Amino acid sequence: MNSVFGNLGPVGLAFVLTVVLLVGIPGGGKLKPLGWWPTLVLSMLAGSAYKAAGGIFKIVPDLVGSIVGTINGVIPGLTMPALALATAVFILFKKLSTRQVGVIGIFFWYIAAGAGGTWSYLSDAIAQLGANLS
Repeated sequence: MNSVFGNLGPVGLAFVLTVVLLVGIPGGGKLKPLGWWPTLVLSMLAGSAYKAAGGIFKIVPDLVGSIVGTINGVIPGLTMPALALATAVFILFKKLSTRQVGVIGIFFWYIAAGAGGTWSYLSDAIAQLGANLS
């Protein structure tokens, strides 16, 4: 036996992270609500899991890709690294609720992973981890 719950898989990982974000942000149960940083990290992991899972979870990366394409159509030549950095600046400087951090964190992760560099390596590693869980 390699795991407590057996084979989770990328779809299972995406589903579980979505549930954690949906019920963990408002809290109200035995555990405290998710804080700002845990919400950001979990949303980034969820964004990577969505990309790895595909299927119905592909809706999120497709939506973000459409938004990025629209922004790039309005401002030609705007690169993914510039969008990623601008999104990171927005997340860090704008006063956001944890719910907003969760949603924007998923967008950020998709953009940052597409920007190349360290973020894409980390995204690929998370996707590989999700694939290995299956």
